[in-house]
Amino acid sequence: MSIVPLIFTSGWASGVNSYAVVLLLGLFGRFDHVSSVPPALERTDVLLVAAALFLVEAVADKIPYVDSAWDAIHTVIRPIAGAVVAALLAGHAHDSLGTLAAGAMGGTTALASHLVKASLRMGVNTSPEPFSNIIVSLLEDLSVAGLVTLALFHPVPAAIIAGTLLLIGILLVGFTLSRIRRFWIRRRERRALRATAGRRVDARVGG
Repeated sequence: MSIVPLIFTSGWASGVNSYAVVLLLGLFGRFDHVSSVPPALERTDVLLVAAALFLVEAVADKIPYVDSAWDAIHTVIRPIAGAVVAALLAGHAHDSLGTLAAGAMGGTTALASHLVKASLRMGVNTSPEPFSNIIVSLLEDLSVAGLVTLALFHPVPAAIIAGTLLLIGILLVGFTLSRIRRFWIRRRERRALRATAGRRVDARVGG
């Protein structure tokens, strides 16, 4: 069986939450003995580090603006994680795709889904209340957990769903970017109005 669908799905998921991907794959391999999981992901030290970083991300990802800062830091980390996981999966399966090609696919897919996630989160941060961040973050976590689990047992349907989500996300980015531009325009206008009002008050006091 080709490992390509699993690589694609793990790459998409790594772009959203790479620590969750490593943790889930490692746990399934170690405790459920899923044959497609490489032993390197089942190591105790890997699982502990992934679990600790997943908990940190679970908190940071739900705080407005902190989530965008976290995404900025992970612009490099998530694609690398996606590439490494993909290469490990291909090498373990002895797939004809090859580890370099698998790494390129996983890294590219992770970068694409990361950019979609980061852009959409910037749009969510323009809302005045914090609850939307929590809801979106929980939906992302559930999507990653569900698709990684599905990919281990039914890789083709999981890849189709991941591809559909990626396409929908790309389409939503255009709307989100226009919303972000409107948000910053309104913010600059409010600052300009406050500055003008302040100068008028100073002029009256001085007069």
